[in-house]
Amino acid sequence: MPPSDRAGQPATPADLVDVPKLITAYYAEHPDVGVPEQRVSFGTSGHRGSSLTLSFNSDHIVATSQAICDYRAQAGTSGPLFLGRDTHGLSEPAFVDALEVFAGNGVRVLIDSHDTYTPTPAVSHAILTYNRGRTDGLADGVVVTPSHNPPSDGGFKYNPPDGGPADTDVTRWIQDRANELLGAGLDGVRRIPYARARAADTTGGTTTSTGTSPTSVPCSTSTRCARPGSGSAPTRSVAPPCRTGGRSAPGTASTSRWSTRSSTRPGGS
Repeated sequence: MPPSDRAGQPATPADLVDVPKLITAYYAEHPDVGVPEQRVSFGTSGHRGSSLTLSFNSDHIVATSQAICDYRAQAGTSGPLFLGRDTHGLSEPAFVDALEVFAGNGVRVLIDSHDTYTPTPAVSHAILTYNRGRTDGLADGVVVTPSHNPPSDGGFKYNPPDGGPADTDVTRWIQDRANELLGAGLDGVRRIPYARARAADTTGGTTTSTGTSPTSVPCSTSTRCARPGSGSAPTRSVAPPCRTGGRSAPGTASTSRWSTRSSTRPGGS
């Protein structure tokens, strides 16, 4: 396929998305589970869609996050969950919803120590690094991204302990459970307000059973952030030493970006 003549060119007005309208629809519109196009539907390890078409709204993410918690419980996944997001306009509100549900279920969540955008491979790398040499208490993760989809889309991908993407038997289980919760009006969802979720002891993680801090899990990339809502992928570069709230364990990289404590942000504590 030949390259597009638009490659490398600035976005045109037609490429841009009305972010306030997009986020308003995310919260204000509610999907009808009886309409196939409005149900949770996993493709490559995750659910994608737009709030403007009722295919990626708050209800979808709340239900899917609870379904992931339920799946983790029945699969015996008890380690931390690495949670990252990209720069698409719907990623931040979906990140908030997910953290409220994960914290409400008592899941230990590790987020970027700079509280910013996370390259998708960094989440897989963190999962694999954390799980290396372990047979139980394994980590998994969620990446809030629709990958290369347009700026109006959102995405929510689950990565199991093997780093992902999840197999179809896993995504089918999560998808079916999420749609069951949607059909029940979200009855069965456990969540807590965002400020409490950010301040929860489970957010950011604690020292592991091996005596090493989760901050020693190295991510080999850092982000130079694009404008929120642009849908652009963050630029990857070699990570500088990051603020981790403590020293890295001996023999580990000092470039970890996974926080061991809740960071302060508007609406948090």
